[in-house]
Amino acid sequence: MTETNQDIVLYSVADHIATITLNRPDKGNALSAAMMDALEAALRSAADDDAVRVVILTANGKIFSGGHDLEEMLGHEEHAWQKAHFERCARLMATVRHLPKPVIARVQGAAVAAGCQLVATCDLAYAVRSAKFGINGINLGLFCSTPSVALSRAIHPKQALDMALTGRLILAPRAEEIGLINAALASEDLDQAVMDAARAIAAKEPQAIGLGKDLFYRQAELDIDSAYQLAAGRMADNMDFAETRAGIRGFVDKH
Repeated sequence: MTETNQDIVLYSVADHIATITLNRPDKGNALSAAMMDALEAALRSAADDDAVRVVILTANGKIFSGGHDLEEMLGHEEHAWQKAHFERCARLMATVRHLPKPVIARVQGAAVAAGCQLVATCDLAYAVRSAKFGINGINLGLFCSTPSVALSRAIHPKQALDMALTGRLILAPRAEEIGLINAALASEDLDQAVMDAARAIAAKEPQAIGLGKDLFYRQAELDIDSAYQLAAGRMADNMDFAETRAGIRGFVDKH
């Protein structure tokens, strides 16, 4: 039976915060083709909704995401299908990266392989202390090539290679130490930490947030002189926003 997009990803909006929920708990929230398409569609809905200023990405069940749907992958022997499948995944990750609104991962359980890739791609991430992370495809003879792209940009390359080459899993406190997540928390504190971050972002000027997120990633790929040149131009662009000038004027007048 072909899986459909209906209900495998849930979407809701409240108080300028969009919540996108992976909803295949019986399959470990594996990123099937349908799941990736539904997730990309939900992200684009958030991008197009002027009421949304920040996105929380979460999951139902005990596992955040176990990565790609291996059963689905085994069902296709054609090289062309496999290439298109991983390109679909790359497109999903690019959608997160280029979304003009920050995406916060709320990680309530294991995030491995492409699931770890998804966490590494999100702008911020908070996890319960018991959550495990890894790009462990090598344990099955499949090097996590696409997950390594995101991981090598989120943490030091040697740490990323250690995870990719050994297939070892790490717990959330270690993931926090190496910069994969922002904080490892007690389960009862997870929602508060995620909402505190989301509300803080939602309270800011959305144009400046969108400009800043895009600039942050673009400058990191440049040499330092080019990065400063780009950043200077973006600062000037930011000063052109009426809301920004009003905010600065209000601060100056009070002091």
